[in-house]
Amino acid sequence: MSEVALPLKLRRKTTDQPADEFEIRDYLRLDLFPHFLCPGCGHGIALRALLWAIHDLDIKKDQLAIVSGIGCAGRLSAYIDAHTFHTTHGRPLPFAAGLKLARPDLHVIVITGDGDCLAIGGNHLIHAARRNLDITCIMMNNEVYGMTGGQVSPTTSLDRFTTTTPTGNQEPSFDACALATGAGASFVGREVTLQTTALKNLIQEGIAHKGFSFVEVISDCTEIYGRKNDLGSSPEMVLSQKRSILPRFDGTAVDKPFRPGSWETGVLSREDRPEYYAAYRAHCRKVLGRANSK
Repeated sequence: MSEVALPLKLRRKTTDQPADEFEIRDYLRLDLFPHFLCPGCGHGIALRALLWAIHDLDIKKDQLAIVSGIGCAGRLSAYIDAHTFHTTHGRPLPFAAGLKLARPDLHVIVITGDGDCLAIGGNHLIHAARRNLDITCIMMNNEVYGMTGGQVSPTTSLDRFTTTTPTGNQEPSFDACALATGAGASFVGREVTLQTTALKNLIQEGIAHKGFSFVEVISDCTEIYGRKNDLGSSPEMVLSQKRSILPRFDGTAVDKPFRPGSWETGVLSREDRPEYYAAYRAHCRKVLGRANSK
């Protein structure tokens, strides 16, 4: 077993199949289908982008570990044909940290939702970012607790209706990327599911980055959140994401934003700083060296 995960390289073309094409069914547990996602749910698009990124990085299944929490996003790990771990609510990051420290040769990816990651799991996100352990955290943000009844979440936009805000949400929405950056995450990015290729590329960069990577995926809950807020059909909700992208990043922003405010997308911050496992191992060797010299 190698001590650390091998450097990632893009898949090279070895057959007649173009290098940028992949068969998604090769990465899925087909015996668990049909999946539980509602028609039009953005999480399915995000799952495809993730598996596409894994394919392009040529990560072998036995070198891939997916850890997830509770919620619609947390259920996605069950469909991925790799090492998967479905943990308790808000706790995928500490589980993933223990796994990465015990098996640094694995590529560890966390799939979590806005409620799972920022509410009960918010403190874990802060310290995972601070430590800079080589983990990729993909947070699906659909602004609501979709699986557990449609309650308000930390990212629910102002005045939106949920089961726990029947007169409209009056709490300001939370900027997860700003928190991750402030806490010390060495790679932070955001993308919308509408821009699937860009999302794949962003996730790919996050996985390849050495250190803690945080990727926010702006997704859509069409049934629980969309219906309650009269946001239109599933295609309308997905297409409306372009209105929330700042013009200087995408060039497709139009009139009134889909969500209050505007999102910056792509790589928001990147920093090369010591990765936790490597720094800890170096520290241990130094301490042992001093002890042996006495």
